[in-house]
Amino acid sequence: MLLNHENILSSVPSKPGVYQFLDASGKIIYVGKARNLRKRISSYFSKAQPGKTSVMLNRAADLRHIVTETESDALLLENNLIKKHQPKYNILLKDDKTYPWLCIKKEPFPRIFSTRKIIRDGSEYFGPYTSGLMVKTILGLVRQLYPLRTCSLYLSEKNIKSGKFRVCLEFHMGNCRGPCTGLQSMEDYDHNIGQIREILKGNISEVISHLESIMRSLAAELKFEEAQKVKEKIELLSGYRSKSVIVSPAIRNADVFGYAGDESRAYVNYLKVHKGAVIQAFTLEIQSRLEEERETLLGLAITEIKQKIPGDSKEYIVPFIPDFQETGIRYTVPSAGDKRKLLELAIRNAMYFRQEQQRRREERDRDTVTSTRLGQVKRDLRLPSIPDHIECFDNSNIAGTNPVAACVVFRNGKPSAKEYRHFNIRSVSGPDDYSSMEEVVYRRYKRMIEENISLPDLVIVDGGKGQLNSALKSLEKLKLKTRIPVIGIAKKLEEIYFPGDPIPFYLDKKSYTLRLIRHIRDEAHRFGINFHRKKRSKQMVISGLDNIKGIGPKTREILLKHFDSVEAIREADTKSLENLIGKARAAVLIQSLRPGEKTS
Repeated sequence: MLLNHENILSSVPSKPGVYQFLDASGKIIYVGKARNLRKRISSYFSKAQPGKTSVMLNRAADLRHIVTETESDALLLENNLIKKHQPKYNILLKDDKTYPWLCIKKEPFPRIFSTRKIIRDGSEYFGPYTSGLMVKTILGLVRQLYPLRTCSLYLSEKNIKSGKFRVCLEFHMGNCRGPCTGLQSMEDYDHNIGQIREILKGNISEVISHLESIMRSLAAELKFEEAQKVKEKIELLSGYRSKSVIVSPAIRNADVFGYAGDESRAYVNYLKVHKGAVIQAFTLEIQSRLEEERETLLGLAITEIKQKIPGDSKEYIVPFIPDFQETGIRYTVPSAGDKRKLLELAIRNAMYFRQEQQRRREERDRDTVTSTRLGQVKRDLRLPSIPDHIECFDNSNIAGTNPVAACVVFRNGKPSAKEYRHFNIRSVSGPDDYSSMEEVVYRRYKRMIEENISLPDLVIVDGGKGQLNSALKSLEKLKLKTRIPVIGIAKKLEEIYFPGDPIPFYLDKKSYTLRLIRHIRDEAHRFGINFHRKKRSKQMVISGLDNIKGIGPKTREILLKHFDSVEAIREADTKSLENLIGKARAAVLIQSLRPGEKTS
């Protein structure tokens, strides 16, 4: 895996958003969405991944994330980014796949309907929504609250007065009040549309307040049935919460710049809004050398970003006015509304990027120290390259029983626990550490070759010359003897053995090299012993009755419940056994546990 994910989650928030995996060239290879960015990203590194995901992770060199306001926003943003970048490991999204909007049509007695196509004819659009089900739910609510026409008739004043139309079934069902025949006035209909507009914008409280005043007036006039109907509308509205979206369709094209800074650096997050959706995000870091004012830094950042990402937007949404302004551009510092939400989103992304960069700088400092130390390991052990990837093998058995082996993996001087592997010894019987080592080393690297996984820079064998030579036999079979450096570490004096050199090498007891080797060896021993204990414990719980033909699970349960142990069953008299499980099964049991004893 090219991606160094250690401590990567420290700056990833537990918020909805979109994350992107990039390869070594900076190209986006995967875009995903998450309800909780931290949990979703951590899942890639906390457990084994299926084949294609594992291949993608092996190619990933960088990970970026974009925070969104809601889960729906994350879904929409993911859709836009996939369409734009077409990452190699994402599913193919067709260009005509769009999300639904709710439209209030610009016409006399406006209709309200869902659509996936926005026509700029003066109609109002709300959304987009992330599912057709959500749109149906909202439309159902609106039509329960306010009877609206669904026909496509042109209800001009002239057509209505001429008596051109007749009421339809929707009128008789109570779903429409018949504006086509003049039974509902334009003023009354538009009043309902105004309240619907507020609901779709999320201003539900104002609508509820208005309905409550109507309900009280009706109740004061003793019109209780009508007041009850208004109350039902209020209850419907109280149970509904509108969904926020990334951006209002009223914001056609705009460039949004969020700013976050500290004493020495400034971070500017850029969001490109095109046709009512965020289609691009980019964050620039500027190092301040002369303690410039933030207005200067923002102006420099905007100029740099627009050179990298050209566009035709005529509006820049900014947190404050920069000292340098482009001609022909309108700079907006919003204090409320959809534009303010967009700006706050960009500011948050700039702040998260600042945290991420800080984490990376600290990580680079640690990596520099680790690299220096691993360079010392390279020199001490006369290795051809710095051992970023080290593997160590250890065998474990007691008098040849339950023989197992363990392989631990260290990367950049630290354990990579998810890459640890256990081995059950298959081809060796009895306490033969040399043959066991030969088997597991062969199996480990044969598989790595077959799966095209990068080989380690150093292999450590827990043992002296015998175990080392066994490992070398396997590497020679695989034609890897000259490709992978191997050393052995003896248990008692911790001397180091090199291939072909009968004289051990002694490292300074206080050196980082010996401390690292000892740490890796002890980790392999711990991991192997734990596995051996589990296997031994499992073997011990297998009852002595399990392999007796004719004695099934239920019979075993009856016997152990009555006699408590296999030893007590072995010593039980024949009559007791026959009374408990019958003569035939008792005979089989006695023959197995007490061979040679006659049964009646």
